[in-house]
Amino acid sequence: MEVVVQVPDQYLLDISAGELASKLKLSAALLMFRAGKFSAGAACEFAGVDRYTFLEACRQHRIDVVDYDPDELEADFAGLIQRANSCGPEIFGSVIV
Repeated sequence: MEVVVQVPDQYLLDISAGELASKLKLSAALLMFRAGKFSAGAACEFAGVDRYTFLEACRQHRIDVVDYDPDELEADFAGLIQRANSCGPEIFGSVIV
């Protein structure tokens, strides 16, 4: 699908139409990702950028890329520590927390 956007020439003084199109696509992908409408992979594909470029853009715009509930994270760590302690010190050493 092709979308046409009319942009007055006065806004293209220091940027080419192609550069503006790329920036608009990346901005739209960031907004859709932040809203939960796109996965990171879908946002990269939409914007036509690699994952590293997309993650850097997320960092620049302060968009979290990991949405982990703090309670779930704490439970996962507790389970990991319990498993590590049950394996014995010969494997992991002592992991008592």
